[in-house]
Amino acid sequence: MSDKKLAVFEHQIRVYYEDTDAGGIVYYANYLKFLERARTEWLRALGIEQDGLLERSIGFVVKRVEMDNHAPARFNELLSIQSEIVELKRASLVFKQTITSSSGQHLVSALVRVACVELQRMKPVAIPEFILEELSSVV
Repeated sequence: MSDKKLAVFEHQIRVYYEDTDAGGIVYYANYLKFLERARTEWLRALGIEQDGLLERSIGFVVKRVEMDNHAPARFNELLSIQSEIVELKRASLVFKQTITSSSGQHLVSALVRVACVELQRMKPVAIPEFILEELSSVV
């Protein structure tokens, strides 16, 4: 699986009509969905499926988001989301994520703090060792 381990993961998303406002511009809240999808696909590329975590009552929840919108994305554009881990702790991690257009224009930048929680109690828990091993290899 070492060929899948990249310090920066890239995922592409097409902007659908449903992602836009009446002017054909991506509604700001939808960028959060795009960022979430990119983080999920990165975990999947590392062999970590979130449904398996749910069976163990473990989940990752977003604790904090800092997002700057630099330029708008528009209907039918192909966007590229780059994700990298900039901080890895025992029970949380911080992703630096950027969204760029197919022409390379920088559209969105975000820092997203994600916490690992035990879902029944919604309390922080240590990130499972097998996940920490995978994530440590890309930090």
